[in-house]
Amino acid sequence: MNVATRVVVVMGVSGIGKTVVGRALADRLGWAFEDADHFHPAANVERMSRGIALTDTERWPWLDSLADLITATLAGDGGLVLACSALARRYRDRMGVGRLGVRLVSLDGPPELIRARIEARRDHFMPAALLDSQLAALEHPTPEERPIVVGIDATPEEIASRIVTALEHTDG
Repeated sequence: MNVATRVVVVMGVSGIGKTVVGRALADRLGWAFEDADHFHPAANVERMSRGIALTDTERWPWLDSLADLITATLAGDGGLVLACSALARRYRDRMGVGRLGVRLVSLDGPPELIRARIEARRDHFMPAALLDSQLAALEHPTPEERPIVVGIDATPEEIASRIVTALEHTDG
């Protein structure tokens, strides 16, 4: 993998597997893992738990904290895999995903499978009712964002392996 890549942001809608794939990827790379959901203020979690989508105004402080995390990682010695919905280009831009050293991985899969995964979860605040709003808000990465797009048709370890292979064959 190119030495310049120090942060990988794994993006996609809720239930697509960002956390489990991100953890598997971080293990493969020997990097730290963070779930962006853990950076949400309590008020945001409460709203989403009630099935209310966040506004951009509610998202900005959260995205700014993620941008700070990415900046700190780039300034340090290690690497980071960050699982984050990052549904809109403006959110990815706010986080600084386009910076040198940061790569974007977009997980992709059929809505029926994603909905089934959400409905099977018991330990997450995001209800299946918000999947439609997430799919509607999803702005697929553009070629300028140099995304690595990976399907969710395999085990998390296999998906992580595909990502590592793609990272090894692309510039940072």
